[in-house]
Amino acid sequence: MSKEIKKIAVLGAGPAGLTAAYLLCKAGQHVVVFERDSQYVGGISRTESYKGFLFDIGGHRFFSKSKEVEDFWTEILGDDLLERPRSSRIYYNKKYFSYPLAAMEALRKLGVIETARCVASYLQAKVNPVKDPQNFEDWVTNHFGKRLFIIFFKTYTEKVWGISCKEISADWAAQRIKGLSLSSAIKNAFMKPSDGNKGKLIKTLIDTFRYPKKGPGMMWEACAAKILEMGGEIRMDTTVAGLKEDEHKWTIITAGEASEQDFDYVISSAAIKDLMPNILPVISTEALQASKRLHYRDFITVVLIMKEQNLFDDNWIYIHDPSVKVGRVQNFKSWSPYMVPDPSMACYGLEYFCFKGDGMWNSTNEELIELGKKELEQIGLGKGNEVLDGYVVRQPKAYPVYDKDYKNNIEIIRKELSNYPGLYLVGRNGMHKYNNQDHSMMTAMLAVKNILSGEELYDLWNVNQDAEYHESGERGVADGGRMVPRKVEGQDDH
Repeated sequence: MSKEIKKIAVLGAGPAGLTAAYLLCKAGQHVVVFERDSQYVGGISRTESYKGFLFDIGGHRFFSKSKEVEDFWTEILGDDLLERPRSSRIYYNKKYFSYPLAAMEALRKLGVIETARCVASYLQAKVNPVKDPQNFEDWVTNHFGKRLFIIFFKTYTEKVWGISCKEISADWAAQRIKGLSLSSAIKNAFMKPSDGNKGKLIKTLIDTFRYPKKGPGMMWEACAAKILEMGGEIRMDTTVAGLKEDEHKWTIITAGEASEQDFDYVISSAAIKDLMPNILPVISTEALQASKRLHYRDFITVVLIMKEQNLFDDNWIYIHDPSVKVGRVQNFKSWSPYMVPDPSMACYGLEYFCFKGDGMWNSTNEELIELGKKELEQIGLGKGNEVLDGYVVRQPKAYPVYDKDYKNNIEIIRKELSNYPGLYLVGRNGMHKYNNQDHSMMTAMLAVKNILSGEELYDLWNVNQDAEYHESGERGVADGGRMVPRKVEGQDDH
C-alpha cells in the first residue's frame, strides 16, 4: 500500500467513523473526526447513564461472521469483552414464545388448531405464491404463510416503521430475515429430518455473543482514546455545515463559518438527507430531491428502575401486541451485570418507535415514564407502582426507512456522488442501509483500504447485499465473511 500521508476528514464518531479513523491513524495518516454531539461518541452505539445505571440505546450484540471485525473488537477492548448468553422472546396473545421459536412450546401455546392453520397457510403460500413480491407483506407471506406473517411479523414491523407492511420494500425482508425460518420450527415438531437432510437445515441463531462490560459505548470510547493517542483529532460539539470539493481537494466548513482545507478524502457517516444539501459544488436538483425523499424512523427508550424480582432474564422481548405501544423491552442487567450498579435492582428499557415531532416524540418525560409503567404492568413484566425511578432517551434517525421508493432514490444519489472524487459514504445513515454494527464497520474498513491503496478496490455499496441473517452461522468464520464484496476485477492489494 502507498506510504504517502493523506489528510482525511471523518464526519461522525459512530462505529463506522471511528473504525475508519482508527485504521487510518494506525496506517500513519492525518485524520480529523468531526462529531456534533458534545458528550458521547458511538452514535446510536453509545452508552448513556443515569445515577450509575447504564443504557444500551437499541441493543447491540457484538457478533460478526467477519474475522476482521471480530479481531478489531478484540484489539480495542480485549478482556473487557464479556461472553454473554443470547436470550430473546416474543410476546403474543398474552403469552411469551421463545425466540427463535421452540417447536413444542409453539405448538402448546398456539394450540393444535392455530398450528394447523399456520401449516395450511404456509402450504397455500408455497402452492400459490405472490409473483415477484415487491413489498414486505408479500415477501414474508410467500416464505412463511399469511397466518405466521400476522402472528410473528405484522404488528411488530408496523410498530417499528409506522407504515403498512405493504408500503415497506421487500428488500427489508430479504436483508433482515433471509435464512431465518419460523415455519421450519413448526414443521420439525411433526417430523425429524432424515440423516441425509440434516446438513441442509438452516443453522440456528447464535446462542452467545460478546458484549463490553459497560455497554457498547465502552468500545467506542476506548477506540476514540486510541485514536487520540496515535495523533488523530476528534472535534466534539462540531457541526459540519458544508464540504467543498475543488480540484480533488476538500474543504470542511463548520458551523460559525470556520473552515479547514486540503483534505484528500472525506468519509461521511452523516445521514444522506443532511449531507447532500451541504455539498459544494451544488449537487443536481434531481439528487437533492432524491435525498429529501429519504425517510427515517426515530425512537424513544423509557428506562424504568425497580427492585429486582427476577421476572425475566432475556436480553430483550419483542412485543407483538397491538394493544400496547411499546415495541421491545430490554433488560440491561442481562446484557451485562455491570450495567446495573446495585445487584438488588433491575433496570428495563421500553422502546417506543415514532417520528420526530409526532405526539409520542413531543410527550413530556413524565408522560412517557407513566406510559411505560402502565404498559410494563399490562404485559406482565412488573407492577407500575413498584417502579422507583425513570429516565428517557430520545434517538433521532435510528432507522433508515426502506419504503417502496428508497432504492430508486439511492441510485440517483449514488450516480450523482460519482462526480465528487474522494467522498466515501459509510455506515447505516451514511448509506441509508439498515446495516448492523459490523456491516457498518466493514464499509469503513473497505473505504480505508481504497484510500490507502489509492485505487477503488471495493464497491462499498455491495457490503451486506446478499448476506445471510446476521445472527445465524458461526462467529468470525472467514476473513470478512459474506458481507465483503468482491474486488473490482483486475485489482489487487498493494
